[in-house]
Amino acid sequence: MKFIYYFFRFLFEAVVFPFLCFMVLAARHVNKSIDVGLGPFPLINNLYHKRALQLAGYSAETFVSQVWHITNSFDVRFDLYWLSKNFFCRKFFLNIYIFCWSILRYRSLIIYFDGGPLGQGTAFLWRLEPYLYRWARVKVVVLPYGSDVQIMSRSPNLQFKHAMAMDYPQHGKRHRHIRTMVDIWSSAGSHIIGGCEWVDYMHHWDTLMIAHFSIPLPNLIEISASEPFRNGPLKLLHAPNHREIKGTRHILRAVEELRAEGLDIELTMLERVPNEEVRRMILEADVIVDQLVIGWYAMFAIEAMASGKPVICHLRRDLEELYVATGLLQGFDEIPIIRADAFSFKEVVRNLYVNRDILEVAAGKGRGYIERHHSVEAISLVFSEIFAKLIGPPKGTAENRPRKVN
Repeated sequence: MKFIYYFFRFLFEAVVFPFLCFMVLAARHVNKSIDVGLGPFPLINNLYHKRALQLAGYSAETFVSQVWHITNSFDVRFDLYWLSKNFFCRKFFLNIYIFCWSILRYRSLIIYFDGGPLGQGTAFLWRLEPYLYRWARVKVVVLPYGSDVQIMSRSPNLQFKHAMAMDYPQHGKRHRHIRTMVDIWSSAGSHIIGGCEWVDYMHHWDTLMIAHFSIPLPNLIEISASEPFRNGPLKLLHAPNHREIKGTRHILRAVEELRAEGLDIELTMLERVPNEEVRRMILEADVIVDQLVIGWYAMFAIEAMASGKPVICHLRRDLEELYVATGLLQGFDEIPIIRADAFSFKEVVRNLYVNRDILEVAAGKGRGYIERHHSVEAISLVFSEIFAKLIGPPKGTAENRPRKVN
């Protein structure tokens, strides 16, 4: 039965393929109205990347085929289109429509290694998608974000490999597909960006970043209104959206043991809440606990540092060495994160409980670090160089051009 299903799906795509070729040829001669499209996955970072692009003078638009709980503030939502409702093979037809729509609308795209619309559940069109974009004269910048590139056979981190197997056992069944997607897009994409621990899985990048995550800096008034560090309970905030990957059980055990010793420690867990609620809870915490396994930081830590809060996170030494050696970091002490892994977390928290001055120092450095490396302005500088090479200079005025962050 499964064979019959895949046979007809393959046959159906073969019938649609000539139509796609016709649309690609048409797109070569269309004057596309928008410089950069960002989609189709509903990643909140696309909203911030759009701001970075606009700051560089480029017109940009976000589009999604669905939305998640984090946010729904995207420019074009195809989940609201009639084509996504109660229709035979609606997902397939919707993805075909989004692809054709995108090549007629955008001069370039920012997508992830999951691919674009054709990368979602097609039998063979996902293999051809990079080349179809190329033939349509649409430049594609490919970013990683996590599970789209995590080929665990390439990971040197055995703890992380185990955590992935526990949290996402189905991920192993996608190993060959993920590996093929990474290899195809790395070869056929117009520009590839690497960073974080994603470099473990990638064989090539055109631009290396500490991480491409960007964020608009919170208002200083909001930060100053948050409670200062004190001698009372030590309030920890943790978001265990991937419990093994984040090292949540190590955190829970350490906090329980420290409480048994008489230390007044409060641990708040955040799961599946909107981004606005996450930011509010960050301002109420003393310390943000990011993750103890992966070996690098991501959006939760970035939002915390931008809000003037100290962060506990595991940072792999070899990754730090890479970013220091390439000049992206000015030294091993530039990242103002309090280092801890599954084995040292308990003693690190015990030390913070007694020495609150450490929290003050880390919090004081956090916002400046984010401003230099992860603010919309900082990412705008990187994007402006990339897209100037791909599609030419922006059409905006000089006042809209990004300024270097010192």
